[in-house]
Amino acid sequence: MTASLVCGGAGYIGSHMVRALLERGERVIVLDDLSKGHREFVPGEAAFYRGDIGNGELLDRIFRENTVDAVFHFAAFIQVGESVLRPLEYYENNVTGVLRILESMARHEVPHIVFSSTAAVYGEPTVVPIPEDLPTAPTNPYGETKLAVEKMLRWASEAHGFTYGALRYFNACGAIEDASIGEAHNPETHLIPLILDAAIGKRKCISVFGSDYDTPDGTCIRDYVHVTDLARAHLLTLDALRRGEGNKTYNLGNGRGFSVNEVIEACRRATGRRIDVEHAPRRPGDPARLVASSERIRSELGWTPRYTSLESIVETAWRWHIKYRKA
Repeated sequence: MTASLVCGGAGYIGSHMVRALLERGERVIVLDDLSKGHREFVPGEAAFYRGDIGNGELLDRIFRENTVDAVFHFAAFIQVGESVLRPLEYYENNVTGVLRILESMARHEVPHIVFSSTAAVYGEPTVVPIPEDLPTAPTNPYGETKLAVEKMLRWASEAHGFTYGALRYFNACGAIEDASIGEAHNPETHLIPLILDAAIGKRKCISVFGSDYDTPDGTCIRDYVHVTDLARAHLLTLDALRRGEGNKTYNLGNGRGFSVNEVIEACRRATGRRIDVEHAPRRPGDPARLVASSERIRSELGWTPRYTSLESIVETAWRWHIKYRKA
């Protein structure tokens, strides 16, 4: 039986991908160095290898020991602000790490890869909602590394014959319905879990970085998409690759943007708790608006988000948060 290799499968999005694959009867292998992931997030049904995606010998061993027909990549460094301060570390992990994967895939003739890209490849978009054919112009090293990999995938695909999906996420959020896994970064940098930390008293307030953007309330606007909706989009993309439909590039978002202030209000409603706010300067590299047009994947693969309201997303995040953070 062929298997899917999930790189970064002990992390937030990767662990939800592992569950989605297992639920439909796929054989799953997880590769994670556990520097940011959690071993307890990996179900016993999945084979587990601890190690770095940049270790070509380990990748070769995995491909020798298993018949892998698809690789999922979730092992990137993802903090925009950190990428500005430490660009070389981001290029080493986010670009060179994928290079090692593609080299090993070529040696072992692995036919498919689904890559987690990002809306950050667009930079400051000139059109909102953002279509996939909008020119890419990242404003931070994180976005640049993801774009570099997309370009590498294109050329490597032509040379070595594998097919790929590049999925440009907007803001991943929420948790699986049974609250068995969820968002557990250390340190945490994503907005919703930070707000929920303020709701349970783990932090005294939530910092709002910039209140002078050209938006209705002055705070950044983002498109929030539930993590299980992301996992379903990956499954649909893999199915299309297996059908021989060729390479795919898709935006993944709800198509509606919410400001930082609106997200804070949604968290107040979902938790019923006081959440204090402090205003701070803008962070470097933060665009004012990032909202997806996901019409391409909707029309080609029939993907539609099941979590369409901010409140429903926050409610799943809250169930996980009070369990994980022991509120």
